[in-house]
Amino acid sequence: MLIEFIAVVVAGVTGFGLALIAHRLTLRRLPDWTAPFGAALGMVLMVIYLEYSWAGRFEAGLPEDVTVVSRNEHRVWYRPWTYVVPLTTRIIAVDNRIRQTNENNPDLVLTGVILKERWALTFGFKSIFDCAAGRRADLSEGTTLDEEGILQNVDWFQLAPDDPFLTTACGGGEDNGGPSAQG
Repeated sequence: MLIEFIAVVVAGVTGFGLALIAHRLTLRRLPDWTAPFGAALGMVLMVIYLEYSWAGRFEAGLPEDVTVVSRNEHRVWYRPWTYVVPLTTRIIAVDNRIRQTNENNPDLVLTGVILKERWALTFGFKSIFDCAAGRRADLSEGTTLDEEGILQNVDWFQLAPDDPFLTTACGGGEDNGGPSAQG
């Protein structure tokens, strides 16, 4: 956040300087408010750039086995440009680096989930995906497995067969009779 603040200040100083140079090169024919306007324009443009580029910069830093499955796009009246190009405010990614399949029930797949919001800490947790039934459960401290490998104390969330969250966690639905294989 501090680096972005410094970037906005530098953009303002740069805009001020460029407008001042233009004012001088035109032999002071431009209005006197050109330099402060240049500073304001530089700062606004930098803020817009930073707001739109944060998601791409975050995704570029993700490891190869982490796949973005959802982007929450936001439109709001006090940012009218978001009606033209929506602003990404949240990213959900599946972390298949820790992917594990249940030996007793190969349709159950454990993966990590990463939640990232603009101006918030990155949050991660583990989820179990039932690839055959097309559902997901988030693990908590109270989650246990019984002798048959069936999860206890979980809330299952039904997912659409083509949900990118499910297809990514289940390996595209091609292994273990996933949702895509069932048709």
